[in-house]
Amino acid sequence: MMQGSAPVDTEIDLGDNEDDEGQQGWKTQLETVMEEEEEEEEEDVVSTQSDTRPLINERDPQQMNECLKPLSVRSGDRVWFWSNMLFEVSRVWIYRIVTAVLAVPFSIIAGVLFGFLTCLHIWLLTPCVRIIYMNTTQVELLWSSLLDIFVLPIYHSVSKCCTSISVRFMRE
Repeated sequence: MMQGSAPVDTEIDLGDNEDDEGQQGWKTQLETVMEEEEEEEEEDVVSTQSDTRPLINERDPQQMNECLKPLSVRSGDRVWFWSNMLFEVSRVWIYRIVTAVLAVPFSIIAGVLFGFLTCLHIWLLTPCVRIIYMNTTQVELLWSSLLDIFVLPIYHSVSKCCTSISVRFMRE
């Protein structure tokens, strides 16, 4: 309940008494609601419908439960204030706790992994690559010869064809 507002007593008619004609009160109330609904059907439907708010009239299309509908469906402003504040506080503290608990183990694991991979690269991978380069000088000589025989003439002929092309810019 909001601070500074007095509680309001609401009287709900359950339709226990009968009218002069022998009908119950809720039936006559329903008839008047149905008449009002026929008049309001001409209203623009698009302006009353929205994607962001619930369609209260769609939930009770026959208007049978008018006596149970509150005058306004609204929660107190303090509810939203406290829920937002609790969300923000819990988000920050959960982040801090999880970070404190997981940061130390993950940093140790990352350091050990980085050290292992560095040692592996320096003492195993680099010497193996050097040994392969020393033992494959014949393959390297063969490869460069094949490139000079087959690929280099093609590039030379294409470059000679493209040297005759000239581009001029003219203003009109």
